[in-house]
Parts: sequence; C-alpha cells; structure tokens
Amino acid sequence: MRTEQEMMNLFVDFAANEERIRLVTLEGSRTNPNIPRDSFQDFDISYFVTDMDSFKGHDDWLNGFGSRIMMQKPEDMELFPSELGNWFSYIIIFEDGNKLDLTLIPVSETEDYFAQSDGLVEVLLDKDSLVKNEGIASDREYWIQKPTARKFDDCCNEFWMTSTYVVKGLARKEILFAIDHLNEIVRPNLLRMMSWRIGSEQGYDFSLGKNHKFMDRHLPKEDWEALLSTYAENGFQNMWQSLFACCELFRKHSKAVAEHLGYTYPDYDEAITRYTLRIYDSLNS
Repeated sequence: MRTEQEMMNLFVDFAANEERIRLVTLEGSRTNPNIPRDSFQDFDISYFVTDMDSFKGHDDWLNGFGSRIMMQKPEDMELFPSELGNWFSYIIIFEDGNKLDLTLIPVSETEDYFAQSDGLVEVLLDKDSLVKNEGIASDREYWIQKPTARKFDDCCNEFWMTSTYVVKGLARKEILFAIDHLNEIVRPNLLRMMSWRIGSEQGYDFSLGKNHKFMDRHLPKEDWEALLSTYAENGFQNMWQSLFACCELFRKHSKAVAEHLGYTYPDYDEAITRYTLRIYDSLNS
C-alpha cells in the first residue's frame, strides 16, 4: 500500500501541474489531530477548477492516481440524487487499498465552500492566494452540545413515543417495521441522550466521533455492554429484549442529565412503560 505521504504528493503534484486546478484542500479525519491514523482513512480531497466540464467529460485524467477496483460518481447517479449542486465527486478504491473521495468545485464557489465548511479543512495548494484567512483545522463543530431544557424534553418525548411503534410492530408480528423504528429513531435518541450524559459529567469540549464511534471510551463497561445488546434483532424475543434494554439505558442516562442540568424528567416514562409491559405480558401469557 502506498504511504500517506506518497498519496498526498500524488494529489498535490497533479494539481500543481494542471492549469485548470487553482486550489486544493484536504478535509475530514486526516485533518483532525484527535483521530488516530490508520490505513482505512479516506483521502478527502477537493480540487477547485476553472472548467468543470473538461474534467467531467471523461475519466482518463484519474488514471494517474493508480489502478482502480471500483469508482462511484454520486452526481451521475439516478437512484441516489446528489445534493452537491454544481459540484462533482468521485469515490475511488484503488487496488492497493487506498480510498479517495475527490470533489471538483467551481473556483467561483470558493467562498461558499469555506462558509459552509465544518472546520476540518487544510489548504494544500493555493495558486492564486484565494484563501485569505485560513484557520486551524478543528473538530469543534462536532463537540458534544449541552442541551437546552426544551431539547432535553424533545428527546425524551421522541424516544418514548416512538418506542410504542416498536411495540406495535412486535405485537403485530411486523418485525421489519419494529426494527426500522428502533434503529432509525429509538436508538439514535438513546445515543443522543447518552452523549449528553457524558458531556454533563466530562465536559463539552470533545467529540465522540462519527456515529458515536468513541463512546465506549467514556462509558462504564456495563452500560457499553447493555448498549451493544440492543443490536440483537434476529427474532421477536431478541427485539423485545433490545427494546427493554434501550428503555432502561434511556431512563438511567436521561435522569442523570436531568439531575446534572436541573431539568424535569417527564412522567410519561412510567405510563409508557406500563403500556409496553401490558402488551408484552398479554403476548406471552
């Protein structure tokens, strides 16, 4: 596998020798000092160009980056329409295992790009001094946010209300319906509440990473194991146990957040819990 420096030299040297490319940036995890380096990190590169169509017209210019085993062009797909507007991207996996996410951006949209940046940006090449005030790459935008009382209650409300849809799906023997509601709404709100608990106890000056991937570093072992148990979904009984585990964890962490921040914990937890247990018992009597 080519090294990180070899790949970076390849991308920058290509741009340096290509008149149509005026600015090059690196985004994502490779700019974040808080993310450990490994060979699975993408190279998130953006080329700011003067002539988009001349690049989009053919793919031959990409061959110099290495032999590809697969390439995706999201803006050229019908089933998954892009939201990038005038931008155009290439997602490439090379034979040596390196992965490139390359985005072409009209040079006229440089200002818009930096205005909507998440802060994890490093300028690699700027031929025309387009970037006037380059900041230091930071993941600050992804730090745990202290919830307001309204957001706290909204999270509780959404969790407990949607848990009843999981119950309904299980009672009707519609397991995919139940799984989708648990995966798409119930557990995400559990993870949100658990992150708030971590923030309320450990501070709001760090990130748990994409998809909460570093959460295990900040949880007691029993909570981490309980959280993992909620992913057992292959069967109705496992789904019930996953739901119960979600509810227990949510109750524990939301009550802790309420205590730390002086918020009121909602009383509908008890009512929904009775409702859930009544239906579960009726199905298993």
